[in-house]
Amino acid sequence: MRLTDCYNFHDFRRMAKRRLPGPIFDYIDGGADDEVTYRRNTAAFEACDLVPDVLRGVAEVDMSVTVMGQKLAMPVYCSPTALQRLFHHQGERAVAAAAAKHGTMFGVSSLGTISLEEARQISNGPQVYQFYFHKDRGLNREMMVRAKNAGVQAMMLTVDSITGGNRERDKRTGFAIPFKLNLAGMTQFAIKPSWAIDWLTHERFRLPQLENHVKMDGGALSISRYFTEMLDPSMSWDDVAEMVREWGGPFCLKGIMSVEDAKRAAEIGCSGIVLSNHGGRQLDGSRSAFDQLAEIVDAVGDRIDVMMDGGVQRGTHVLKALSLGAKAVGLGRYYLFPLAAAGQPGVERALETMRTEIERGMKLMGCTSVSQLSRRNLRFRS
Repeated sequence: MRLTDCYNFHDFRRMAKRRLPGPIFDYIDGGADDEVTYRRNTAAFEACDLVPDVLRGVAEVDMSVTVMGQKLAMPVYCSPTALQRLFHHQGERAVAAAAAKHGTMFGVSSLGTISLEEARQISNGPQVYQFYFHKDRGLNREMMVRAKNAGVQAMMLTVDSITGGNRERDKRTGFAIPFKLNLAGMTQFAIKPSWAIDWLTHERFRLPQLENHVKMDGGALSISRYFTEMLDPSMSWDDVAEMVREWGGPFCLKGIMSVEDAKRAAEIGCSGIVLSNHGGRQLDGSRSAFDQLAEIVDAVGDRIDVMMDGGVQRGTHVLKALSLGAKAVGLGRYYLFPLAAAGQPGVERALETMRTEIERGMKLMGCTSVSQLSRRNLRFRS
């Protein structure tokens, strides 16, 4: 299967599955518990129909949006995700370059595999730093200072991960960083030698944002242990309000799902929120972000930039979210599978596919700008 054979999310996923050892593919592809929320995230879009207008003169389409003071050339961005060089040796370098080429935002994670500083050198476009609230308050402050010195415009604090989700696919293979696989997991690596060659012939795997705090040369730090042992479950609204003041710039909370929390985020001075259930990887059975979008936009959309992620696989999904009032839509697995399949060319092709789908969809909806999309263009199935 070649990159030129990939025309949609499912094609990229199939290509990634052919290349990656099973434990790594399952780390990207899996969710928590029974993966009900993971499946629901995409299914939610299917319960909503688009109602297009015609004869609107759509020769030119402007799909740009402004989010937290940053202009994006299209209304989607690459959500920060962990461990990207595990999927392909280019990792965040590929995503940063592809996002810059398409004029959109990307983010580096606390669990990112290149440094904030290097990512900033690759792209001078819109960038966020996604971080977790650690028990070590000094580490939290260090991360914010480092991001500011690197020239990052916006901070994105993930608030739905004070402990790790129950990701049973990872447990079955013994997936951990560094690798600590069981026999089933090792067998999966053995039958995908091309990935192993790629892994062994490129630079050592690192977590630059955490390397002064996490030892990678000793016992395995599993993802679940990182969340359970290093993150602070006592994090409160007072803690976040202090961080917002210290940062003094665009500050976003990722993982908001209730109206009450959205209002509180606006009250403490956040400039953005991302409605998210972490791609179905945390609390299984939780509601989809798309299903929560309308009531949260109604509650705080005039005070704060509301974004969402989760389950987005098509340009029409993006149009539906924008019509409900989202300012922009985050992509996760949508770019991770093409990254794993083909590196930077894969991410570029995926983003170009999404850009084309959004532009085509806007023309077929009779809209020349994102601001013309509204709930008038939607109907929900009962």
